[in-house]
Parts: sequence; C-alpha cells; structure tokens
Amino acid sequence: MKRSGRGDRKFEVRKVKVNNVDQNGEKQNRQMSYESKLKELGLTLPAPPKPMATYVPAVRAGDLLFLSGVLPLRDGQLVITGKLGAALSIEQGMEAAKVAVLNALAIIRSEVGSLDRVKHIVKMVGYIASAPGFSEQPQVLNGASDLLIAIFGEAGRHARVAVGAAELPRQAPVEIELIAQIAS
Repeated sequence: MKRSGRGDRKFEVRKVKVNNVDQNGEKQNRQMSYESKLKELGLTLPAPPKPMATYVPAVRAGDLLFLSGVLPLRDGQLVITGKLGAALSIEQGMEAAKVAVLNALAIIRSEVGSLDRVKHIVKMVGYIASAPGFSEQPQVLNGASDLLIAIFGEAGRHARVAVGAAELPRQAPVEIELIAQIAS
C-alpha cells in the first residue's frame, strides 16, 4: 500500500459478533467494529512505542503484519520491572502482558490505519522474564491472549508460544511479538 497521506486511505470496517442479553434475558447478536469494541471495553490505545534500537516496529509481507517485540511501556517507561516468580506475581505479569499487547495494537493501528483492518491475530510469541523454577509463563501470557479475544472475538484466537527468559530488555517482565493478518 502506498502511503501518500492518511486522508486518501480506504478502510474496510470489520465487524465482530458480540453476544448481549436484552431486558428479558434473551440473547441478542449485534455487530461491532473492533475500534468500537475497544472503546466499549474502556480501553484507549497509547501512541505506538518508538523503537529502542536499530529495527522497525513492524514489517508487512503480503497480508501478514509481523511486529517486533513489544514491551509494557507507558509514556516511554516500563510500567513494572522484574522477574516473575521472584519480585512479581502472576497477576502483575498478566497486567504487564495486557499493557504490552495494547502497545502492539497501537503499532498495528499506526501501520494499517485502523484495527478494523485486522482479519485475524495469527500468532503471539511471549517472552516472560522468569526466576529459576518459575513455570507459569502460559498463565502470564493469558493476560494478553484474553484481551485479544475480548477485542477481536474469534479473530483474536491465535497460535502461541510462551517462553521463559533469564533476562529481557530494560528488566521488562514480558515482551510480546504478534503476527496479524490484514485485510487488503
């Protein structure tokens, strides 16, 4: 896609089915864009984080968007540091994973213009800074996975790898990579 300015881009609005219950307890299905679902969940995407070294935040190959590793940053600072199983609880790790995946979504939006262009979250790789003996990396990464499913529904279900790491950049507790399929 040529980038000659945001004003001339055309976007396909993707809809996600959301189950709601009406006043009588009957299930109602309605369509909602991913951008609207984000707002409904009370979430706001931050500005996309800037690279900390010599790399680009994302590379597009065909309809796939490959994201570089993303840390749990707010305003350029880690929201928490340390290792799971030592200074940090599983719940703190899950929260850090949510912040990292929101940063990843901010990168996707900046690259393609709207989350509504996401067809599917294909794969997530999560690196979890782990103290010796800590083996709950999948539980920590559920913080990010559950959020993707809450936003994208079935399109948010992804293949995944959760890896324990001795150290991560800047003493981050988690680092997340995503691969997303993007609508043309």
